[in-house]
Amino acid sequence: MPLGRLNHVGVATPSIETSVALYREMLGATKVHEPFDLPAQGVRVCFVDTPNSQIELIEPLGPESPIVTFLEKNPAGGQHHVCFEVPDIHAAKAELEAKGARVLGEPRIGAHGTLVFFVHPKDMGGVLTEIMESPRDGGH
Repeated sequence: MPLGRLNHVGVATPSIETSVALYREMLGATKVHEPFDLPAQGVRVCFVDTPNSQIELIEPLGPESPIVTFLEKNPAGGQHHVCFEVPDIHAAKAELEAKGARVLGEPRIGAHGTLVFFVHPKDMGGVLTEIMESPRDGGH
């Protein structure tokens, strides 16, 4: 499995609106997509484009959101995960599992509309890692 391009860095936040303002004011972000809900994952998501990648702002949809525990430990939010693209999600999952990595669940549709899965941070040097099948259109 070749390491694919960095698609995005996920940033947990208690408020997408506050985080968008921060990225605009502090870093001059100009391309911010409309936030949208991902009820199956318990989060609201907003992408901020950079010249070579994206920032994925992630806000909990409710008290059962997997982001809630992260925000309890990090009330201001912070880096949650990194996401790399692969050409074949099922081959990537099989290869990582064969190498002993703990894959967290089966591939499911992620925020970009493609299949994703996560690898436990203890198997990736302390970093929660999302593996994403490359979008067919070649975009973010």
